[in-house]
Amino acid sequence: MATVVCCPLSVVPKKKKNMNKDLSLNPNKIVAYLQKPCKEFTKADIVRYIKETGIRMVNFMYPAGDGRLKTLNFVINNEAYLDAILTCGERVDGSSLFPFIEAGSSDLYVLPRFSTAFVDPFAELPTLSMLCSYFNKDGEPLESSPENTLRKACRAFHEVTGMDFQAMGELEYYVIAPDSGMFAATDQKGYHESAPYAKFNEFRTQCMAYIAQAGGQIKYGHSEVGNFTIDGMIYEQNEIEFLPVDACDAADQLMVAKWIIRNLAYKHGYDITFAPKITAGKAGSGLHIHMRIVKDGQNQMLDGGVLSATARKAIAGMMQLAPSITAFGNTNPTSYFRLVPHQEAPTNICWGDRNRSVLVRVPLGWAAKSDMCQIANPLEAVSNYDTTQKQTVEMRSPDGSADIYQLIAGLAVACRYGFELEGALDIAEKTYVNVNIHQKENADKLNSLACLPDSCEASADCLEGQREAFEKYGVFSSAMIDGIIKRLRSYGDRTLRADINGNQEEMLKLVHRYFHCG
Repeated sequence: MATVVCCPLSVVPKKKKNMNKDLSLNPNKIVAYLQKPCKEFTKADIVRYIKETGIRMVNFMYPAGDGRLKTLNFVINNEAYLDAILTCGERVDGSSLFPFIEAGSSDLYVLPRFSTAFVDPFAELPTLSMLCSYFNKDGEPLESSPENTLRKACRAFHEVTGMDFQAMGELEYYVIAPDSGMFAATDQKGYHESAPYAKFNEFRTQCMAYIAQAGGQIKYGHSEVGNFTIDGMIYEQNEIEFLPVDACDAADQLMVAKWIIRNLAYKHGYDITFAPKITAGKAGSGLHIHMRIVKDGQNQMLDGGVLSATARKAIAGMMQLAPSITAFGNTNPTSYFRLVPHQEAPTNICWGDRNRSVLVRVPLGWAAKSDMCQIANPLEAVSNYDTTQKQTVEMRSPDGSADIYQLIAGLAVACRYGFELEGALDIAEKTYVNVNIHQKENADKLNSLACLPDSCEASADCLEGQREAFEKYGVFSSAMIDGIIKRLRSYGDRTLRADINGNQEEMLKLVHRYFHCG
């Protein structure tokens, strides 16, 4: 058995004196130790890190049909066994992971992706975790697996447009804990609140630190609007927002982030929910997805400081396929209790600038000509900072019930679809709004716009009608689409929103049933 040399994870061998400054402060311990970006990790790198830092276990993690990460634990017996699991992966029961796989042909392989490696922050024994890909009996990527569907969607986007699809998520959640009664926050006024009125800022920052150690590219975190107390319990909404990265990486990061937030909450004795709606009249939690289109490393969303034709074509595609995107992003009946007016959630199919009443929002993109840094700090020289990379567009309908891989794949399909549409720019122009559509004086504009589905059943109908766009180029398999439609229709919720309107008791039953979704 090979000798294992244990050393602190924070220690980098002396021979690494000339460290890459871009990597030396990377929060991912493996990146900092190896002094190479995670995209360049090889099997030899993983083995070396395990041997030199005293790692005793390896975890394989992979998303299943319920949208959660599953885990397979390996004790490192010797170097030969370590090489075997890293090279060959392991068998798993696919019928227990996905509803579309029959028990008679259920065996699947899971193979680790070395670029996703991170040190498990919760394990008592030093443990290295990696996300995995699924393969079928013939050693081919599983057609309907979540990560492969997204990979196919990104490949099709590139083949059609010659550009690359990037994404980032805004992960909203509620922290629930006993109310101390001290420094009560203002109901529904928790946006960017500081301690002591915000009670869980330190919990959020610890989550962010662990997510960053696992490779998550975080933009920032803050408390959100939702804040209320019921029956001696405080409900505080928080948000962690990521940076735009390749869409496949964005999905991986969101999956790991949800796993980390839940685990850390369990350690603290808090309850956590990503549910879209947990009570009437209070802010629901979304999973807004920002997107940008990149070519040769340059953002294509702006042209001369204004929204480009490229961006508007992508928006047009989302306007056309928005009804069916709910099938991936709004996947249980409580989703449609969030998609109501006056809750900063979309109800109609339209887009606009800096407008939170629309479905697709174009947020501020630092397009102003002034040097704000120099104005705020007169001692600074003019910065001449290139802000063109910052512009994104934001899809606001998805929520925490989403299958993250299917959702981002669906958005990639929709944006690609915009480039295949005749008259895409005309569609973008017709669906643009520059007013709050829910104000009385804008009723005519509101009535001219198509509506999002109001139930899982209605969403299934929309997906059935638009499935061809998602199945094109083999992105979504027909079996996956059939399975999604079947699951959505099984809720039988076509009139549910109207049926229990104002009935708090029935609403609470529904909330409890889907409290830990996604």
